[in-house]
Amino acid sequence: MVLNVIPIFMLVMYLSLKSLSKELLLDMYYKMVLLRRFEERVVELYRAGEIPGIAHGYVGQEGVAVGVCSALRKDDYILSTHRGHGHSLAKGIDPRHLMAELYGKKSGVCKGIGGSMHSTEPEVGVIFSSAIVGGNIPIAVGVALAFKMRGEDRVAVSFFGDGATNTGAFHEALNLASVWKLPIVFVCENNFYAISMHISKSVSAKEIVDRAVSYNMPGIVVDGNDVVAVYEATLKSVERARRGEGPTLIEARTYRWLDHGMYYLGKYRSDEEFMMWKQRCPIKVLKERLIGEGISTESELSRLESKAVHDVDEAVRFARESEEPDLEFVKHFVYVR
Repeated sequence: MVLNVIPIFMLVMYLSLKSLSKELLLDMYYKMVLLRRFEERVVELYRAGEIPGIAHGYVGQEGVAVGVCSALRKDDYILSTHRGHGHSLAKGIDPRHLMAELYGKKSGVCKGIGGSMHSTEPEVGVIFSSAIVGGNIPIAVGVALAFKMRGEDRVAVSFFGDGATNTGAFHEALNLASVWKLPIVFVCENNFYAISMHISKSVSAKEIVDRAVSYNMPGIVVDGNDVVAVYEATLKSVERARRGEGPTLIEARTYRWLDHGMYYLGKYRSDEEFMMWKQRCPIKVLKERLIGEGISTESELSRLESKAVHDVDEAVRFARESEEPDLEFVKHFVYVR
């Protein structure tokens, strides 16, 4: 059985948090709480029938999105997946406009036409999200190629799950990115399940990160529930990309607390496994370190938690009160060539 669910990490970060600014650390904490509260509210609204279509929750994986995006500049681009709310919020999309998009409203980031799986806002660096498993990976390579051809000091990041590493798009993209030494970081959010199939039943390699060797690029395994470790690994990979040294594959091992989508698939994970990962909650891990190392206090973090709740409440209010698109509005986005 390959890739045991017990987390064993090649890259373990025990750096003191004091090597980073308090402002950065508190921003990461706030963003993780915002992602968590946003997704919890989306589950509630989806099950109440307020949010149409299909939605996929990001609860439990907040350390990856926030750690990666905190290491990027605003003009760097990320390309996301069907489970993309967390990536979008971490990169800077306004939660009000993201919630409005989920509601299908005109004030949404894609005018209510994209829905949950297609949030995009180039102004903050969210250039594309794809509902197709592995679909964003070769497009991210194209974005990185454009950066290189223009001589721009920018980096592309492609997020994808463990299931996407079995697609042809993944292998073609990594190969081409390496051949052309493109400024891109591939981030595999390995949550160990492709829908309900455990990775041991679908991946022949001993570790996903081993596939980096095939394409002559560095591979890093990192604790995806340690936002600081993810940040440090991403920062090194981004700096390498900016120097023109090519791509890196990061395998961030994490765990989604919800089912594949916001519906029940039946029991396919043991209680022991689930509770083990809940004890490694990325928000809990950072909170304990912030207090333990004397960087912040319980009351200061509570204020950030309250702000996150307020911001999500405001996002829901904004979405509910926003205008519904009509047929004439939708026609503006249909083109004939």
